[in-house]
Amino acid sequence: MEPILLTFPDEFETERLIIRAPKPEDWQSVYTAIQASINELEPWLPFARQEQTELGVQKTTKEAYLNFLSREDLRFHAFDKESGEFIISSGLHRINWDVRKFEIGYWIDTKHSGKGYVTELVKGLTSFAFRELEANRVEIRCDTKNSRSKAVAERAGFELEGILRNDDREENGELRDTCVFAVIEDPKTI
Repeated sequence: MEPILLTFPDEFETERLIIRAPKPEDWQSVYTAIQASINELEPWLPFARQEQTELGVQKTTKEAYLNFLSREDLRFHAFDKESGEFIISSGLHRINWDVRKFEIGYWIDTKHSGKGYVTELVKGLTSFAFRELEANRVEIRCDTKNSRSKAVAERAGFELEGILRNDDREENGELRDTCVFAVIEDPKTI
């Protein structure tokens, strides 16, 4: 199977969100959200521990668009249906097309935190993966100390399968553990 030949929608909606493939021109909204949210992102996301420049975000946004087209990685951007405002960067990562396995990653513009948007996005993206990509497995991995991400996985119907001990290392050398949550059937159909 050649993933690049796969055809599936590059946009879908949930109750409050339009979720679509990244476009190169999204970079400004993404950059602004990163700058506003950097303190909340730094503890959990390696990219946030490095300086984020306009040029760098332009580059990564364009790369995300190209990776979506080649089916190597499927980043999605979520926008408020009413205002059109950028809310979440997410995606289906660590793709294994032979198994049809995907990992959901996400971060939210801090000003939209605590409103249920991430859980709504995860549920929508999970259904998209099962319906459009014929997923056999969808995962969410997060640091064991990231209580907000763990709560999102649980609210979205993911089951904790295990904890990978000493799975990652912080910049200060501290070893960290990783929770592995997964679903193997669309939670809406169970």
